[in-house]
Order: sequence, then structure tokens, then C-alpha cells
Amino acid sequence: MTESVLDYMTRLGHAAREASRVLARTSTAQKNRALEAAAAALDDAREALAAANAQDLAAGRAGGLDEAMLDRLALTPARIDEMIEGLRQVARLPDPVGEIRDMRYMPSGIQVGKMRVPLGVIGIVYESRPNVTIDAASLCLKSGNATILRGGSEAIHSNQAIARCIRLGLAEAGLPAAAVQVVETTDRAAVGALIGMPEFVDVIVPRGGKGLIERISREAKVPVIKHLDGICHVYIDSAADLDKAIRVADNAKTQRFAPCNTMETLLVHAAIAARALPPLGGIYRAKDVELRGCPRSRELLGPGTLEASEEDWSSEYNAPILSVRVVDSLDEAIAHINRYGSHHTDAIVTESFTDARRFLAEVDSSSVMVNASTRFADGFEYGLGAEIGISTDKLHARGPVGLEGLTSEKYVVFGDGHVRG
Repeated sequence: MTESVLDYMTRLGHAAREASRVLARTSTAQKNRALEAAAAALDDAREALAAANAQDLAAGRAGGLDEAMLDRLALTPARIDEMIEGLRQVARLPDPVGEIRDMRYMPSGIQVGKMRVPLGVIGIVYESRPNVTIDAASLCLKSGNATILRGGSEAIHSNQAIARCIRLGLAEAGLPAAAVQVVETTDRAAVGALIGMPEFVDVIVPRGGKGLIERISREAKVPVIKHLDGICHVYIDSAADLDKAIRVADNAKTQRFAPCNTMETLLVHAAIAARALPPLGGIYRAKDVELRGCPRSRELLGPGTLEASEEDWSSEYNAPILSVRVVDSLDEAIAHINRYGSHHTDAIVTESFTDARRFLAEVDSSSVMVNASTRFADGFEYGLGAEIGISTDKLHARGPVGLEGLTSEKYVVFGDGHVRG
């Protein structure tokens, strides 16, 4: 690491810590004013945003970025509209900061409760999508946290153009510019510095590929909110309604192939497999989904179904590929999910209340669903307004992380001169 990068990141960290103390006492109205002003600034800066993004796209093409990456990088007019609307949606969300709950009198006469407070300074490391800059900045700001955003080098011009709009919004509301800082250097050493500053940074949120998240999880000296894989399952139970099962299993795989909440393995109880798999096979083939199955599922899915390997059961394809396995019991389905899954999102299709309850209790994932597609595992769909990411960890935040996940709680005590005897 060069000394200049370390000095630069230290300055950002120190400024963020100071800004976090201001934000902790900032009113909801002031935070909302900053978000609304940033939305207006984005609307006014459409041409500048498009020009900056064109620089990034040109550099990306020259550097050999594939079409999928270029698509994620593009700031189309529709995506700018979405960023503007996203800011306004977050402004409309209830502010969790300062909420006090569970106040109760103790035998000593004191009152004890819990107050929701910001985490402090949140560092976010992400790749490609410049719209993440707005999502992350808005959620951190509304939850009273300062944030340091380090986007990918491929989006540097787009992110800086967005950052200028955010700074205008902060200034309009009288908030410090350091409340949201976008790292200006593309030097990879900046990431190492950001994740190694516990005196300035309270939490790191990585958004990107598995390699990036593994590196940050391994090297960070501060807590990390993350998920590594999205190996999601749908289990069609022996007591499933066939129409529901087909509808859910189709949507969970084919609504979109790339997201982390897309189904990668379909499990089907042997008692219903002969009725469920042939029609599903036809649906998947019509949508060009490659099928890889166990011996029993291959017989029912018909010619063209490949043999599933041991590796397939633990693979996140992010592609039109699906692993299929026939199981003999709910116990076997739960055991398969807990062994091969990534603790992200798993669903059961069943009309049995007993089986549904067992699945909910025994599947060890951050989202567990009954008779619904795994594609619903999303902050917006859960009523969070937006999300900063999905956590498969078990401490602090689990599942989609919205405003509440970016806060913590502390005990508050009220007395009237009480002393302990």
C-alpha cells in the first residue's frame, strides 16, 4: 500500500467519524430534505450523468468488459428515473432512529427499555452498478450513518457524477459533505485501507462477486454484513397443490436467472414427482433451461436431461441451468438443503400445515417460504423500501438489510434519583 492512499483513506475515515456524530442527532425532516434535494439534483444532472457514464462504457468496451457487465454499468434514462424514485421512496420511509420500545418498570422503580441508534460509519465496497451508489447513500443517510463508498474502477466517472448530486443534496439540507463520501482513487489499496480502519469504520458491506466478498470477509478488521452464495431451493412436498407447485417452481427459476434469490435446485417428493416433473420439464425446456438431475428425476424429465454431479448440488449457476432431485421424505429434503444450501432463501410448496411448520423451523436459512417463489426475497418486496444487501450471517442482521438492519439498539434507563441498595 502506498502512503498516499493510506493517508487519503485515513482522512476520509476521520471525516466520516465526525460526520456520523452530526447525523446521530440530525432530525428526520433534515435527512429527508437532503434526500429530496439529491433527487432533484440527479434530475437536473441527467446530461452530465449520461456523459460520465458514456466515458465508463467506452473504457469498459475498450477493456474487454462482457455484455452483462456493460449492461449493469449502463445508466439509462430509466435507471436514472429509478435512482430518483429510490431516493424519494427512502425519504418516505419511517425513520427507525430514536425509536424506544419495551419500556417497563423494574422492582427497583427504574424504567428500562431499548432505543434504536445508528451503527456509525458504514463502508461499502461494490462493483459495476453505479445505482448502488444512490441505494447505499440513501439508506445510510436515512438511518443516521455516515458512509464511505468504494465503487469499482469501471464505474469511476459515473460514481463521481452521482456523488456530486449527493453533495448538493447534503448542502441543501445543511449536512456535512463527509456524511456520504465516494472514494476517488481506483487504487485497489483503498479497499485494504477501508476494511482495516476499525477506529473509523464500524461495519463493512461488500456488494459484488464471490471473490470480492471472500477477500473482504478474510481480511476485514471490522464486522462484515454479507452473503457469499445464493444456492436457493424449492421443495415440492407430497402434499403440494400441483398447480401452485408448477407456478412457483417455474417463477423461482425463470423470472430472472442471475439474481441471488433465483432457485438453483428443485427437490420433489417421490409421491408427486411423476405428476410434477414432466410438465415442469416442458416449461423449462421451452425457456431454454438446461436440466441436470438425479437418476429418478432424469427418467421423469426425459431425454436431454444431464446427469447431476455432486458439485451441481452446491453450485450457484446464475444461469439457465437447474439441478433436480427426487427425495423420499420431508426429512431428506431438509437434510439436503441444510447440507448443500447457502442459508439464503428456500421454499416449500405444500398444503400440509405440519410439513410447512417443520420446514420453517428446521431449514437454516435467512428467508424460508411457504407456497411462494424464492424471488420474493428482496428488501422492496419485504416492505423495507430498499435494501443495502442480503445477509446470511446470524448476528445483528439476517436476510434483506434495510434501514432497521443499519441500526442497533442500546438500553436506556429512566429514574428519579434512584440508587442501588
